[in-house]
Amino acid sequence: MSEESIKTRYSDAELEEFKALIEKKLAESRREFDRLRETLNETNENHDLNAIWNPDESSDLGDKEYLTMMMSRQAKFIHNLEMAMGRIANKTYGICKVTSKLIDKRRLFAVPHTTLSIEAKRLQPSQEDRPPVRPDSFSGPAEDDPE
Repeated sequence: MSEESIKTRYSDAELEEFKALIEKKLAESRREFDRLRETLNETNENHDLNAIWNPDESSDLGDKEYLTMMMSRQAKFIHNLEMAMGRIANKTYGICKVTSKLIDKRRLFAVPHTTLSIEAKRLQPSQEDRPPVRPDSFSGPAEDDPE
């Protein structure tokens, strides 16, 4: 049995290593969010200046929708990273919420906000196995799976 399968949590030194990684990703993600917001603001300002009929208006709307979607995804990623920082603070970071085993370090370095081990992730139904979502039944993004 490997040492990591016996451990119940990561050491303080290991948590500091993960914390540094997450802080770096948070800084990058916040910069990207700000860049997207600035681009959306510029798009809105340009649209306001061209208030008369514009044949490219549908393209502008598509750009705005895309930017808004990207901002939403970035905000969710930032939130998930902040939640990971909370788990580091209370020393529960890296513990799978399904199996209660330590998540492999390689997985945490690849997806530092994950709360699921590969074992638990494989137990979940794949996207193609999930029933289709009807537009009238959509209640927002699932918050139980940050990957």
